Amino acid sequence: MNNTSERPIESLEELCAHALELEQESVGRFQQLADSMEVHHNQEVAGLFLEMARLSSAHMAAIEAQAQTQGLTLPKIPPWEFKWNCPDRPESHCLDEDVSYLMTATQALRLALFNEQQAQAFYQSVVEHSPNARVRELAAEMAAEEAEHVHLLQEWLNRQPADEEPAEDFDPPNMPE
Repeated sequence: MNNTSERPIESLEELCAHALELEQESVGRFQQLADSMEVHHNQEVAGLFLEMARLSSAHMAAIEAQAQTQGLTLPKIPPWEFKWNCPDRPESHCLDEDVSYLMTATQALRLALFNEQQAQAFYQSVVEHSPNARVRELAAEMAAEEAEHVHLLQEWLNRQPADEEPAEDFDPPNMPE
């Protein structure tokens, strides 16, 4: 497992490449989850995942614009060279066993919250370990953005009903006896 404390991110280009990969993976993952929920008629949760994909896509566009404004040429980093603080990308959910086509909105929001907390921790780790002051400054901004996402998701979670029922399975699996 790669870790930013063992091999710190040293340039703005490297940080932006990591940030774009993180957001691109997040968009793809949330879209995939939304599609799966739609197939299983879990429309409420599909809508939440689509909203999370939209937010990640907007964040990705902002990172791309910032890199372009600063004239950065981003490196092509092979997958095994990324410096994440979990085996996968921070926003790809390291614990897939929590995903179910019958998940509730609360479960979906908790999954998204976990992912945002992982991303925030990644950027905070960059702040703590990068030798480059400009990288630390940009990583701090990115960590603050992720903290805003965490706060937003916590607000959404607080609005969820306490007696939330799981989605109804219109076509449950048939298990031979």
